[in-house]
Amino acid sequence: MSEKPSVLFVCVHNAGRSQMAAAWLSHLAGDRIEVRSAGSAPADTVNPAVVEAMKEVGIDVASETPKVLTADAVKASDVCITMGCGDVCPVFPGKRYLDWKLEDPAGRGVDAVRPIRDEIKTRIENLIAEIDAEHKA
Repeated sequence: MSEKPSVLFVCVHNAGRSQMAAAWLSHLAGDRIEVRSAGSAPADTVNPAVVEAMKEVGIDVASETPKVLTADAVKASDVCITMGCGDVCPVFPGKRYLDWKLEDPAGRGVDAVRPIRDEIKTRIENLIAEIDAEHKA
C-alpha cells in the first residue's frame, strides 16, 4: 500500500451508492485516505434522494459530479470497491477488490435511501479500521 492509502468506489451511474461511500470515507477518515468514485455509465447528476439523505447526516454531496470509470483511476487506487457494476471494472495485479452487495437507490425516495446510507456508513467504518490496521503493519 502506498504512503497514503487510496480507495476507489465504483457503481454504474456514480450517482448513488459510490457517491455516498466516497462521501462517508472522506467525512470519517479525513485526509488520511485518498478517495475516488466513478461509474461505468455515469449519470448527469447525483441522485436527489441521495443528496437529501446525506444532507440529513451533515454531509453535502450536492456539488459532486458523476465521473466515468477509467483504468487510470483503478491503477491509482489500493482498494477498488464495486457496487453492482458487474465485470466492467478493470483488474490489475496487486490491488484489493471488494464487491459490496447494496440495494440501488436509483428511482427511490429518501425513505428508501436512508437504510442504504446507514449500511454504507457501517461498511466504511469497518473499511477504515482494516486500512488503518494494514497501513500500520
